[in-house]
Amino acid sequence: MRIGLMDPAIAARPAADALTRANHLAASVAGLDSFWLPDHLNSLFPRALWRAEYTAAARIVPSPDAYLEPWTLLGHIAARNRMARLRLGVGVTDAGRRNPAVTAQAAATLHLLSRGRAILGIGCGEREGNEPYGVDWSRPVARFEEAVATIRALWDSNGELVNRDSPFFPLRDAVFDLPPYKGTRPEVWIAAHGPRMLRAAGRYADGFFPAFPHTPQEYARRLDVVRGAASDAGRDPMSIVPAMWVMTVVGRSRADVDEALQSETIRAEGLLSSDEYFALHGGAHPLGAGFSGAQDLLPHAWDEKTALSYVGKVPIDVVRNSLLCGTPDEIVDQAAVWRDCGVRYLVLSDITMLQRRLLKGFAGVPMGLKAVRGLKRL
Repeated sequence: MRIGLMDPAIAARPAADALTRANHLAASVAGLDSFWLPDHLNSLFPRALWRAEYTAAARIVPSPDAYLEPWTLLGHIAARNRMARLRLGVGVTDAGRRNPAVTAQAAATLHLLSRGRAILGIGCGEREGNEPYGVDWSRPVARFEEAVATIRALWDSNGELVNRDSPFFPLRDAVFDLPPYKGTRPEVWIAAHGPRMLRAAGRYADGFFPAFPHTPQEYARRLDVVRGAASDAGRDPMSIVPAMWVMTVVGRSRADVDEALQSETIRAEGLLSSDEYFALHGGAHPLGAGFSGAQDLLPHAWDEKTALSYVGKVPIDVVRNSLLCGTPDEIVDQAAVWRDCGVRYLVLSDITMLQRRLLKGFAGVPMGLKAVRGLKRL
């Protein structure tokens, strides 16, 4: 099992990049395989709850919406750590609000500067990063498909003029002449969930990289769809890296973990799950039947009372089962089930610090490192 770390990429104290630099150092020391940043303009978390009485992290990070731009920050990390060996990825780039030519340029630039260590994670994005900024959200999957095809066309052009019809990104005598690094371009990892996205992953992806809650058995089914689509496209289906992004909560005991899961800020992560996932655990999504979860969540305008009302209706079982959570040994046992269903690369976001008590959050740090050591032995 290979392991990556997803940093929150949020401006912290005392310097904007202080938390990110500390996490990159920790990932390097722990012998992890990759370091990732998300691509957000704002958070999927209800900002009305970002207060010290609800989360210890508010003492370190002033705002949950102060996201740093990921490609800029990864270039900064690559420049500061020229001897590092961690692969660097964006998990995942929003294909809706970013022109694919700019994304192709950013990823190819990082690949050159990092000596071939860049990974382009990409997906169709979320409503929160598009609609509030005037980006059309009516056909996100179709836009995503055209974005990935455009990136591949530019990378494969060898500096020749590119002409390509597209309802979203038509190319007319377009030039892309950034050279590959030793004949390679960044790997493309696709955050695919629905049927059409899974087929696109089979056609274009070097890595299958779903990001939101589902069961291990459902992961295995989706991986089969991706590999089938790859085979249909004349690609080697086994060359696609079966990866997954997942949040973790780690504690010294089950009681510590249960206390963390009861905190409003960690419980709010359950709102990222779909109504279908709620139903699987005997509940109904607070935002209504058929709600898709993270992709359509817009929590920024909620006041404190509204946010607490929604969070209070999230069953603990939904939260518990959408995370890897427990003692280090329990997390390894949970990850082994995902491994048996096909996962070979886990990218982890440790949200233990989101609980109410700062000391309990810090106590989870060595437990997280212990869990990582166990995961790498799977």
